[in-house]
Amino acid sequence: MVSLERRRALSWLGGAGLFALSAGRGAHAADPVQDHAMAVVHPARPAPAFSLQDINGKTHTLAEYRGKVVLVNFWATWCPPCRQEMPSIEKLYLSMKGRPFEVLALDQGETLNQVFSYMGQLDPSPTFPVLLDAKSEAANAFGVMGIPTTYLIDKQGFIVRQAVGGRDYTNPEIRRIIEELMR
Repeated sequence: MVSLERRRALSWLGGAGLFALSAGRGAHAADPVQDHAMAVVHPARPAPAFSLQDINGKTHTLAEYRGKVVLVNFWATWCPPCRQEMPSIEKLYLSMKGRPFEVLALDQGETLNQVFSYMGQLDPSPTFPVLLDAKSEAANAFGVMGIPTTYLIDKQGFIVRQAVGGRDYTNPEIRRIIEELMR
């Protein structure tokens, strides 16, 4: 099991390294993108079940989203790449309204107050479910080693793609992958 301290260190180091790489290409510090790729998970594996409360106290289970493509994002408020990519996840989510697609953002190890106050700082503020994985139990079940880490789960409940590090989820390649999975 990976300790919260180790996970934070890995996330910070990964974010710092990715930031340095993007800065070397002439990118701006506000750019959320380090990469557009989402690696294929081969063979696809069943997504671990979880049941977590959102910031409004409503319980969500992964099973209730069967039949939809689900983007599961593991993140934390202290993680710079997480902060940068969250608005692009919201834009993707809004662009897919009414389609068989859902986003679940699982905060790692923070309190409701920390997460709630952070949500008000984002533009646009997320309208998808933001869940509290206070003990990182879901993250451990998925095998998350650093954050942000994002998984795409197909309509049958299998993890088919993953990404470690920040992404711009409005990228056409990511949208194409999701569109194919929704068919």
